[in-house]
Amino acid sequence: MRVRRRGFSHARLALIAICSICDFNAHSRGRLITTLKRAMLTRITAIHALTDTCFRKCIPMGNVKNGKLDKYEEPCMRQCVDRFLDANLVVLRELERLRQ
Repeated sequence: MRVRRRGFSHARLALIAICSICDFNAHSRGRLITTLKRAMLTRITAIHALTDTCFRKCIPMGNVKNGKLDKYEEPCMRQCVDRFLDANLVVLRELERLRQ
């Protein structure tokens, strides 16, 4: 099942997905759950890599004073994360284009 994301909230998409899963047989549900777990692990790994990369780049001394980023560190972290997300979107769009 392919759902267009425009016009749907995340909660609505989750509800559609859950209802669709109910229609799967046990084997298909198991495969779907395995795929979702892998996707979640991939996302978690990417977030950890992003955090590590941006932290090393923007906070070279490795410590945050008073629990806050200073006026140079905060914009650096924001820009680093934005570049990472933009790069991921470009890759995902290209993969989607190649898939079609």
